[in-house]
Amino acid sequence: MSSADRKRAERKSPAERSAEIEDAARSIALAGGLTTVTLRSVAAHVGVTPALVAHYQPSMESLVASTFTAVVAAELADVGALLEPFPTATERLSRLIDTLQDGSRDDLTLVWVDAWSLGRRSEILAAAVRTQMDAWEALITDVLVAGCDAGEFTTDDPDTVAWQLLGMIDGLNAQSLVHYRDAPSRGRLIAHAIEHELGLPAGALAAVPTAPSPAH
Repeated sequence: MSSADRKRAERKSPAERSAEIEDAARSIALAGGLTTVTLRSVAAHVGVTPALVAHYQPSMESLVASTFTAVVAAELADVGALLEPFPTATERLSRLIDTLQDGSRDDLTLVWVDAWSLGRRSEILAAAVRTQMDAWEALITDVLVAGCDAGEFTTDDPDTVAWQLLGMIDGLNAQSLVHYRDAPSRGRLIAHAIEHELGLPAGALAAVPTAPSPAH
């Protein structure tokens, strides 16, 4: 980097520079997973020196953990908004399973898989992963409880069913990264198992609903 480039880089405020570094880390993670979020890759993406990135971040371990949180929290908000228009819990659950198994979120799956692996040696990241898994489980539990309250589902332990569903989604999504089986087959496998757990007839979760048209 030339001295002129460095001078231009230094003109940004600390808040702007910090936000730029965080944005760069998220872009890198979505493009290649958390393992590609390094001091050098973030610096190159922003167009600054690695020393400047280090100046704005307490550690790369912290940046990786905050990057993971930002990426998956955004995904959770996106999926929550996607489910909201559907009037029944059965429709929301069907859409949830299809959305998370249709192969369109492989970039996010890679972030998750890297987080589980890297979290073995980083308690900061492991704690962030547990927090986000709890948030996902809470979303699923809300759908299941609503279905039980409406008489759509039959289970006396929606929390455990939510955990089971989350585990199946995570495991099969990890398999999808190496193209093990196809997305429709993975979705059917999950739907069949959860139909049984919730006392639903076979095929109840197979028909993926379309979002209702907004009222005029």
